Amino acid sequence: MAVSRLKEKYLQEIVPGLQKEFNYKNPMQVPKVHKVVVNIGMGEAIQNAKAMEAAVGDLATITGQRPVITRAKRSVATFKLREGMQIGCMVTLRGSRMYYFLDKLMNIALPRLRDFQGVSAEAFDG
Repeated sequence: MAVSRLKEKYLQEIVPGLQKEFNYKNPMQVPKVHKVVVNIGMGEAIQNAKAMEAAVGDLATITGQRPVITRAKRSVATFKLREGMQIGCMVTLRGSRMYYFLDKLMNIALPRLRDFQGVSAEAFDG
């Protein structure tokens, strides 16, 4: 598999730029992305099992990888939720799949959104 455009740009432009800006002596000191976790929380999956199947299929189509179904860790009576019930699904992307996903997200999907103003810093963990 060839190197993605995003990883190539990171190695050729971003690493030297951050090294110069923050006076890093070693390129390994520059922060980098290790993994991307795509998550869907399905509150309605408690009543509707077909909604969970649709979410799993959608997430597999978006990421190109089979999702893992997440289950409730503890019971919550107000939500009619029992321990072990299916409540969502997630995919963890690493390596080349992560870079291809981020490249498509930033260059194709997000710019096509109507009235897209950018992504806030609070939208990311870590």
